[in-house]
Amino acid sequence: MNTMGNDRPTTPTWRRYALLALGAAAQLFAVGGRWDIAAAAWIFPVLLLRFTRTGRAGSGALWVWLANTAAAAFWLFESALGFTAVTLAGAIALAALLTLPFLLDRLLIGRLRPWMSVLVLPAAVAGAEFLITLLSPFGTAYGALAVTQYENLPLLQTLSVTGSYGIGFLIAWCASVVNRAWETASWRSARRGVLTYTAVLLAVLLGGGARLAFFPPGAPTVRIAGVTADASVIRAQKAAISRIPGGRRDIAAAAPRAVQPAMTAVRNSLLAATRREAEAGAKIVVWPEEAVKTLAANEAATIAAAREAARRSGIYLEIGVEVYNTVAPGYGRDETLLIDPRGKVIWTYQKAHPIPGSEPFTPGDGRVPVVDTPYGRLANVICYDADFPGMMRVRADIMLVPSHDWQEYGRAHTQKAALRAIEGGYAVVRQDSEGVSAAFDNQGHVLATTDYFTTDQQTTVAYVPTRGVTTLYDRIGDTFAWLCLAAVCAFLAIGLTAPLKRRPGN
Repeated sequence: MNTMGNDRPTTPTWRRYALLALGAAAQLFAVGGRWDIAAAAWIFPVLLLRFTRTGRAGSGALWVWLANTAAAAFWLFESALGFTAVTLAGAIALAALLTLPFLLDRLLIGRLRPWMSVLVLPAAVAGAEFLITLLSPFGTAYGALAVTQYENLPLLQTLSVTGSYGIGFLIAWCASVVNRAWETASWRSARRGVLTYTAVLLAVLLGGGARLAFFPPGAPTVRIAGVTADASVIRAQKAAISRIPGGRRDIAAAAPRAVQPAMTAVRNSLLAATRREAEAGAKIVVWPEEAVKTLAANEAATIAAAREAARRSGIYLEIGVEVYNTVAPGYGRDETLLIDPRGKVIWTYQKAHPIPGSEPFTPGDGRVPVVDTPYGRLANVICYDADFPGMMRVRADIMLVPSHDWQEYGRAHTQKAALRAIEGGYAVVRQDSEGVSAAFDNQGHVLATTDYFTTDQQTTVAYVPTRGVTTLYDRIGDTFAWLCLAAVCAFLAIGLTAPLKRRPGN
């Protein structure tokens, strides 16, 4: 690759934009949605990086930002999240943040030693993913490359050390190494970087495989059942609510006879399913998020019925309740309650991360409840809360995650919950109303799964290990991500003071 005095490569324009088009197309299938292809996550950074390195920094960053924006919009489309002012603004902002690693690489590539320049992109990608979870309301719902590798369990064991950011680092490092080899005139110049990366990746895969092979979860198990109300009563409840004009406030103020009978029918369906699963041997039963909808005036009766069911069956019962009231701004609450075998309410937990733009509830305090039981330490969050790794770092053995998704996003969202199991060293039981329910052990193995839309009886039964493990990630937290951010700052400082060097040709 020849360069001119202003360090602009002379790669033909048609070839550059072919790389851009192919990279942008591959990225559409690496966004954490239902149409993900694991290999696409490794391919698109290679192509986009080649595009930015062979043109002007400003125009290259603009085109990559547009590609990132298109990918985020595609994720909204395939996940049926809808295009609103909030979602579009979020897509644009996330795209800008995910473009910064490519811009930094382009600006610093000619100013750093080769071993430094090859680490700019991976450190910046890991840092950008971390900043999304730290500063934005989106968590790992979008922007984390690790979620695309859901089925590669040896690779995913890295999460127990670095969190999800380690996977993003490895994928971006691969792109940087490939581009280094691409633009280098001889194998001798590229050999050290290629061999180093290959050795690290093999070590990661072998280490992950060894963890799966030699340290499987070996604790006694407990039978846990997740139950969802019959589809027919859920449809009747939706119809009753839809007949009330206006929003949540109007539903809360409606005459009880207009909606409460349909809500009670759903509750009774859940109670019947709870009794059935307890009789079959379940010691813990989990309802989905917002499994029971109730007017504020009938909330106490709903909870009392669940307490009685837990007491009679001698089980731990986790219920999801959506309360309609006339209190602004949310006009209700999204909460879960854990009831012990004596019928006592152990905790009442409110969702800490309502979905931006669609859930008006006042957030809870974010403190994850944990309790010791004969079946290990139980903990609880609600649905979207599990997209925030920092919140999920708790010492528990089993994490209960009542959830409520929809057909287009249910499977992808449940798969993302598997990452939290590996990071935290606990089993995850995610019962999803109108989605895909699943249970995972602390290494990410699927213990059971049920698709609401393909089964007649929406019940998930799993034998779940009652003891978790303490992971390195649990002990050191986001140290790896902070180190990546520190490395980016160091590279910037060095690059700003170093003279521009001629980049190698290909």
